[in-house]
Amino acid sequence: MVLPAVKAQILTDLERLSSSEQKRAAELVHALVTPRPKGLPGRELLRFAGALDAESAREMRDAIEEGCERVDLDEW
Repeated sequence: MVLPAVKAQILTDLERLSSSEQKRAAELVHALVTPRPKGLPGRELLRFAGALDAESAREMRDAIEEGCERVDLDEW
């Protein structure tokens, strides 16, 4: 159930946004209501401990640092 005051405030705020910002807001709301898959507890992943040799682990860490630590401010 949507609280009337909350709904009114959201609609008022949406009207003040540009069309691209409204799309971003809709994506955010959709992400909030979309169930996320449940992960595994860490203890179930212990069987993979030590599966990588030191060189492979370093290469993987370097690739992650190079490609995944960038922030795209226009993504949302």
